[in-house]
Formats: sequence, C-alpha cells, structure tokens
Amino acid sequence: MFDSSAHRDAELYCRVPCVLDVESTHRRPQMWWIIRSKSGTMTCWPDKSNSIDGRLVATQPDFQITPDQEHLQAQARDLRFHPAVAVEPKSLTVTQVESYNTDGYTKPIDVYSNDEITDLRNYFDQLLEQTVAAGGNSYSISTAHMKHGRVYDMLTNSRIVDCVADILGNDVIAWGSHFFCKMPGDGKAVAWHQDASYWPLSPSRAITVWLAIDDADLENGCMKFIAGSQHSGHLTYRQSDPEEHSVLDQTVDSPEQYGHIVVDDLKAGQASIHNDLLLHGSESNNSTRRRCGLTLRYAAAEVRAEMGWNAKGVVVRGTDTTGHWGNPSRPAQD
Repeated sequence: MFDSSAHRDAELYCRVPCVLDVESTHRRPQMWWIIRSKSGTMTCWPDKSNSIDGRLVATQPDFQITPDQEHLQAQARDLRFHPAVAVEPKSLTVTQVESYNTDGYTKPIDVYSNDEITDLRNYFDQLLEQTVAAGGNSYSISTAHMKHGRVYDMLTNSRIVDCVADILGNDVIAWGSHFFCKMPGDGKAVAWHQDASYWPLSPSRAITVWLAIDDADLENGCMKFIAGSQHSGHLTYRQSDPEEHSVLDQTVDSPEQYGHIVVDDLKAGQASIHNDLLLHGSESNNSTRRRCGLTLRYAAAEVRAEMGWNAKGVVVRGTDTTGHWGNPSRPAQD
C-alpha cells in the first residue's frame, strides 16, 4: 500500500489497476498509486501489497519513447552539464573521464567478447522476430528491461555499471533500455538531438551507454557526436519534418556551430558513453547490413523523474536513500 510517511509532500490522487507480470502462471491487475505532490507533479508508484507473493517482476503501463512535449516543458528541469568528479576512476581511465568532461563522450569501451555478443545477437534476433510478429517494428522494443530478463541482465551488468559509476558516482540508477535497430536500406535517420530534451529528469545527471549488437560504421548508419556540445546546455530545436524520415521528432539545426563532428563507429560488443546533453544523430542505413544498438540509460540516484518514469529505475550501485525509484526486480521471462 502507498506509504504516505515516505512521501510527506504528496497526496493520494487515485489508484488504478495495471497488468503486472509475475513469477506465476496467473496474471491479474497490479494496483498503482498515482501520487500528486504539493507542486502539482504526478508520479506513479506500485502498490506491492497487491502483488502475488510480493514478487514484483515487470511493471506496466508502457512508457512513451517520445513523451508529450507540453508536459515536459511545464516541468522545471535543471538542464546544465554536470561533469564527472571521479579523481581515481576504477574502470575507466583518467583520460576517458577527461574526454567525457571535455567532449561529452568516451569510446570505445570493450564490454562483451565475440562469443558473448554473438549469443546476445542471436537472442535479439529472436526478440525482434517475436516483436514484428506481434505488430511492432525494429524500433519499438523499449523499456525492455521491465519485460525481458536478459535485457535486465545487460542493463545491470557490472562491467557496464562500473564504468557508469566512474562518471555518475557511487549511487547509480539504471532506468532505460531501448533497441535502435536499423534494418538494411530502411531509410530512417535520427536527426540531431539531445537525449535530455526528451526525458522528464532533473538535474541533468544522466548518460546513455550505446552497446553495439552489430558492427556500426558510417556505411550502415552509426551515431555521430558533436564534441563539446553538452557545454551549450539545452539547445533550441524544431519539430522534425516528415521529409527527414527521422525515428525521433526533434531536430537541432546547424549542429556544427556547437562543435566538430565525431564518428561513433563501434565493433559489436563495444560501447560508447555519452552525456544526455551531447548533440548526436545518425544517417539512414543504406547498406545491405543491419545496424542494431541497445541504448542503456543511467542516472545518479539524486535525479528526480516525473511522469511516472521513476517506476522503471533499478538501483544498480549504492543506495536510493529517498526511495524515489521503483527498483523493479528481474523479469522471469527472458
């Protein structure tokens, strides 16, 4: 049940049923508390007292890939760059941390061996086939860690989290997982944008780990960064034109006024890390090879999430002393 003592500045708004996948042969609605703070912001919180045997595994409702901009703009967000402060990083090198602070990214980082990434690629192939059969597409596998155990395992992998902690600090939340899969010749690009512009998070202490499932290069539409653009803060954007064939819906024009272009080419099993204010994008895949990447999203535990996004945050390092993040368990289904 909703514990008002843990949310002293909030009042109960309503209680709604949503489907909860549990470690059981039965499925029944899980009740969620919709909480309104005194400032008027809304948060959803799982009522674990109504789960089966208390085993919370994967929660709904689904979260929008591109949230409503009117709601985002109504929120007071601190969208300033916050540099890493690690003096003695444990997994990244000092040079890599300095690169993140100066340029907004670091790459490449070796995460998975050839055998490991081949196994994960085979898993994704099956997941993609199931998704398409159910009416989805190669871009619609989002918030996957709340539905698929193996994605949860990748999001919480200590090899990745160790690197993230060198940037975000000792208390880390893993809150997002989204496959961006460009099929051969699919014609879709990703316009120049900033991740923070889409996220109801504040302060802006969040990063993306882009894990290459396939080799990614210019030919098949790898990412490109504008080095140092995170120092310019939240940039002006416009709605993307249909002719741009962009997967997302925001475009920042004249990106090179904010820095020079860096190609984020990666071998399968490697990853890059970039700041949520770093300007980036990618061209369409006009090759005969697929280009799939898994974006893994992390934030410092001090970050506050609106629009119910705190429900999907997993505590992967340190603690969440305020209990803001939902900390869902690993889904039983891979």
